[in-house]
Amino acid sequence: MSDIQVPHKKEEDTVLTNALRAMFLMVLIVLIAVSAFQFSGMQKSSVPPNAKIIAEAQISITTDQTGAVQVFNADGQILADWDGDKGGFVSGVARVIERERQKIGAPQDADIIIRWRENNRLSVFDPQTGWQADLMGFGADNARAFATLLAKATKGN
Repeated sequence: MSDIQVPHKKEEDTVLTNALRAMFLMVLIVLIAVSAFQFSGMQKSSVPPNAKIIAEAQISITTDQTGAVQVFNADGQILADWDGDKGGFVSGVARVIERERQKIGAPQDADIIIRWRENNRLSVFDPQTGWQADLMGFGADNARAFATLLAKATKGN
């Protein structure tokens, strides 16, 4: 009979140990870099520059579970009445605002503000919570929905 020997995989263990050490070292380097950036006081590049407001309008949004949306200007006149297929993004923004207001107990029926800035950026601002979203990152069609609402709300002004 012959003895069967199973060699110990020392080399494989070393590779796994080295990979694990490299992973933890990389996490540590990233943590140090992020901390240094935070404490340096440098401006965050993902925050759009604050430019002069060219146009703004106060609107209120009502929505339901189907995604249907009704949007009103500050005088209560209807600006848009979209079903769930067309109101999806506006409805989604309304749900985010609703959730943020629930967190602090703010009134759900208060107006929000759509702002068009000199640097061609469109944003939605909720004065009740301080929540704001720059709409540039959500795609042209989604930004266009709010641009249309802004145009309708400021028509004649």
